[in-house]
Amino acid sequence: MVDIREFGAKGDGVADDTAALRAALAAAEERGGDTVPLTPGIWRTGPLRLGSGVRLRVEEGATLSFIPRFELYPAVRTRWEGVECWGHHPLLFASGATDIALSGGGTLDGNGQAWWAAYRAARAAGRRMPETAAERELAALNTGFESQPSGGGGRELQFLRPPLVQFFDCSRVRIEDVGLVNSPFWNTHLVYCADILVSGVRFSNPPDAPNTDGLDLDSCRDALVRDCDFDVGDDCLGLKSGSGEDGLRVGRPTERVAVRGCTLRAGHGGVVVGSETAGGVRDVEISDCRFLATERGLRIKTRRGRGGAVENISLRDCVMTDVLCPLVVNCWYGPGGPPASDPLFSLSARPVDAWTPRVRGIRVQGLRASGCRASAGFAVGLPESPIEGLEILDSSFCIAREGLVSPDLAAMSRGLPPAAGRGIRLRNVRGLRVARVTVTSETEGGDPGRTLEIEEGVAPMD
Repeated sequence: MVDIREFGAKGDGVADDTAALRAALAAAEERGGDTVPLTPGIWRTGPLRLGSGVRLRVEEGATLSFIPRFELYPAVRTRWEGVECWGHHPLLFASGATDIALSGGGTLDGNGQAWWAAYRAARAAGRRMPETAAERELAALNTGFESQPSGGGGRELQFLRPPLVQFFDCSRVRIEDVGLVNSPFWNTHLVYCADILVSGVRFSNPPDAPNTDGLDLDSCRDALVRDCDFDVGDDCLGLKSGSGEDGLRVGRPTERVAVRGCTLRAGHGGVVVGSETAGGVRDVEISDCRFLATERGLRIKTRRGRGGAVENISLRDCVMTDVLCPLVVNCWYGPGGPPASDPLFSLSARPVDAWTPRVRGIRVQGLRASGCRASAGFAVGLPESPIEGLEILDSSFCIAREGLVSPDLAAMSRGLPPAAGRGIRLRNVRGLRVARVTVTSETEGGDPGRTLEIEEGVAPMD
């Protein structure tokens, strides 16, 4: 065990403990691996790195508080919104490490307020190109960034805000029992990692904090996420695998992921696949989770130009309360894309190529959803690439009495005709099986309406 006070760390909430913490973490790595505990106090720091075998334990009553001065976070090679590039150094970073751990009952505070304010100011000013010295530095490193896909986080500005935690190309990763709050960008981002346990973690960001996902597993494999609590400003748990030409080049899927016993609150989506799907996402099991006022529950989002296969996704025995739409399988995802008039969103079939997404093997069983404010469900594939194999079994959906919004807000789609009702909207689905499913309403009389809103291109399972 490494005593950080021997390296001069204060933990008094005033001193800058960066140098002492870095020295302690380096000493733990030099020993072939050791634990670095942070005892109760406020430990102010700049960016930190974990090496192989290092276990950072932030004990209950301790806060690791990252100093929000942008110049402290130099450029590092990373993946940002699905594209390999240079971005600001993550606050807590590991690259190419094995047997690393972050644990304890304490808190890591990213102090993201300054980062969010700078991003909002740039947007409010209508900026579309790099201007600050740091942005110009990243732009010079990221040649061709103008043509790269972006999900809306600000790639065109090159203000590539860092995640609170990023482990890049690491194996045997453990994150347990800590609180991770106020991230400048995505909260916790695992890229190209394997053998992952995330357990008992509290992911928290304000609801209006921009692009502050909770946990993103990005081209990762063999992961268990259990008993975690999410309350964030964007998607709660995201499963991604790269975007555009770069994502196809890398070609690494996210696969073999289990999500169990988690509580997901308030985000744009609860468990979300995409929209970066180029490498594929497969073999995902979600069970015994609670979704509380997330805008969407299980959310699959992709579109033409994203590519990749989303397959074998299972949601079982979950409860959703006060969501806009509990089940979304959306191949017409709009944000970050061109206007609806663009051929990308044509209702006519287009040629199938490497850029065409494929969705197959989606199974929902034992779902109890109440207070649905837009619709009961949305599953809309492409005419040239229908959703193949959609099962909804032993489930109930109840439309809310109050706070209803247009069913067209269910999925953030673009280019589709208006929805006909609040049932489960189905279009371009091949291999449909629906059994023992009800859609009711909380309005007086409990009018069930239509369970299925069937449009064109829907065929039952053989």
